[in-house]
Amino acid sequence: MTNEGDFDQFRGDLDAVERKMAHEIDPGARALVVAILVFVLLLSFVLPHTGASKGFDVLLGDATAVSDGISLPSRVFTWLALVFSVGFSTIALLTRRWALAWVALAGSAVGSVLGMLAVWSRQTAGPQPGPGIGLIVAWLAVILLTFHWARVVWSRSAVQLAAEEERRRAAMQHQQHGLLDGIDKTDAAATPDATDTAEPNGKTPDDGDPR
Repeated sequence: MTNEGDFDQFRGDLDAVERKMAHEIDPGARALVVAILVFVLLLSFVLPHTGASKGFDVLLGDATAVSDGISLPSRVFTWLALVFSVGFSTIALLTRRWALAWVALAGSAVGSVLGMLAVWSRQTAGPQPGPGIGLIVAWLAVILLTFHWARVVWSRSAVQLAAEEERRRAAMQHQQHGLLDGIDKTDAAATPDATDTAEPNGKTPDDGDPR
């Protein structure tokens, strides 16, 4: 009973740890890298994205952006970079929630593709100005954020798989010990005791007749 209770407590601790790891991340040193990339991405919004249009002009779609012929891919990219690469990345770092890290990863991955389209659309805009330093920096920052968030999410998944394997191994060992204990008890019950073979008068069947 004591061993059973100890195992149940051990299994409960493993379940609690596994549930915690399933909802949390541990970015480690990558947290500083992600924070720096978020800061660089925010800085890119005050730099020229194309012509005289800065990142915030592209976000708002003001007269400056209209005069520079800002296309739809550029506007979608800047909004994705702001919402997912900046917003969700910051919240994920503060809360260490695995779901938020996944959202930041997915949004940044889509933003990386749209960033490429934004740069390409500025290069083929004809008489309109080409891509500015702000757009290039923002695109590279989003790509790097996608890479680091992917590593963080993958490492957390690997740790969770290791915890699940450890729990299965412990459960298998406990089951094997239980089977061995059951076999030992069955053998002990099946083995006759020397005192059980004695006759009522205290003599065993092998004793000779006193006559």
